Amino acid sequence: MNLTDLRFDKSWTLFLDRDGVINHQIANDYVKTPAEFKFVDGVLEALAHFSELFGRILIVINQQGINRKIMTEEQLTVLHDYMLDLIKLSGGRIDKIYFAPQLATESGYYRKPGVGMGLHAKKDFPEIDFEKSIIVGDSETDIEFGMKLGMKTVMLTKGRNLSTKANYIFQNLSEVSKALK
Repeated sequence: MNLTDLRFDKSWTLFLDRDGVINHQIANDYVKTPAEFKFVDGVLEALAHFSELFGRILIVINQQGINRKIMTEEQLTVLHDYMLDLIKLSGGRIDKIYFAPQLATESGYYRKPGVGMGLHAKKDFPEIDFEKSIIVGDSETDIEFGMKLGMKTVMLTKGRNLSTKANYIFQNLSEVSKALK
């Protein structure tokens, strides 16, 4: 089955990872300021298109830089406000952002691949049906998160040669958008 075989409408929810999906990652560091935040090519157009298709668009991100004291929640809020403003100016939208500040070494269900952010979203938006949800990410933890909740999963390879359990594989978010036209 191709991604295009699914019938997307406003009853569907799109979950997105951020770093590596929406913006470029910084090697061995964290995006901490608007000056460091750079959209991946085609993302703003893709988000505008997704805003027409999906009822909800949510970001779910691990942000251990907060608990590592590399950045603060306030810095993350400033960064996200900047990102959301540019997305809105381009005709797109993000309905809510969920982040997990826990360290990768901490056990818990909130940080991906745990399902806490997904369950939090379901509490905030009771109409979410995980069987009518899709997660787009660039790591296997994103895919495992989606699988545990019963979502369709999309892995972005970004030019990497990798194996994945994802239902669908694309190069980048722009390709996903083009496949859904």
